[in-house]
Amino acid sequence: MTRLRTTYAVDAVLLGVAVVWGTSYLVAKDLTAVAAVSVVLALRYLLTAGSLLACCAASRSAPSRAETRVGALLGCTQAAILALETAGVAHTSATNAGLLISLTVVCTPLLESVWSRDWLPARFFVAATLAVVGVGLLVSADGLAAPGGGDLLVLAAAGVRATHVTLIGRLTAGRAYRSLQITTVQAVVGTGVFALAAGPRLPDTVPQLSGPDWARLAYLALACSVFAFLAQTWAIRRTSASRASLLMGTEPVWAVAAGVGLGDESLTALSACGAALIVIATYWGRAVEGRHRERVEPPTAPDAAFTEADYTELQVQAQPLR
Repeated sequence: MTRLRTTYAVDAVLLGVAVVWGTSYLVAKDLTAVAAVSVVLALRYLLTAGSLLACCAASRSAPSRAETRVGALLGCTQAAILALETAGVAHTSATNAGLLISLTVVCTPLLESVWSRDWLPARFFVAATLAVVGVGLLVSADGLAAPGGGDLLVLAAAGVRATHVTLIGRLTAGRAYRSLQITTVQAVVGTGVFALAAGPRLPDTVPQLSGPDWARLAYLALACSVFAFLAQTWAIRRTSASRASLLMGTEPVWAVAAGVGLGDESLTALSACGAALIVIATYWGRAVEGRHRERVEPPTAPDAAFTEADYTELQVQAQPLR
């Protein structure tokens, strides 16, 4: 009975991570209506970095030089993801953004297979093609149309995120890096990047933000970043990678629910078909890639201090600062 309760608790935590990530697009869209993208991201990163630095201080564990180097590089790629994603959601619907960014699920294995020359089964490419068709239907509204500017920015964010995830795997495999420290360095780097980008608009905008605006910023920083990071770190160590991926893969479903239910957005019949096709194709592609990974010969055993749970955790860390 205790084990069953633990399983339910882990599942609930991972589902909670998916919910806050899925709703983050609508919250970010509301914020970009009152402040520049660079200002929103600078404040979000500042709150996130401050919280993660406090966690590091509480654990009395500062980043090592190697962790700082890796975190700085990943911080730059993650800043690019957030810039594209937030600018994109400002010019498209939260529903579209949440669905389009989920294409990272099919982009990442494609990039990894090119990098390692370990080609995926034909079924995966069929799933990827269906996902692309789903994108076309999603942005079509009442008739077939090319993606808008906001949609293209989010698609670019999905491509950069796939590169980011691949880099995480390549830079951390076999090394005893700690994910809290690396993520903290990423947040500090992002704070600096967007503070410079915002320039004088940052101090000018801060006094103009309302209480609800600060609540939205706190939600993005504390719920979507700090809570998600700590929660998934706790949960992933207590379940399988496939189960964690399945539960957190419900993110686009929550993005649609938030956009339609809370944001007064709507889906036409054609767009709804595209949304369903994206979700189905990404789940199918994830399953095909997972089975293929299980069949291939496992890599050389990593450093004893760096477990499989650590590697899985770092792979998922592509998303916590969203």
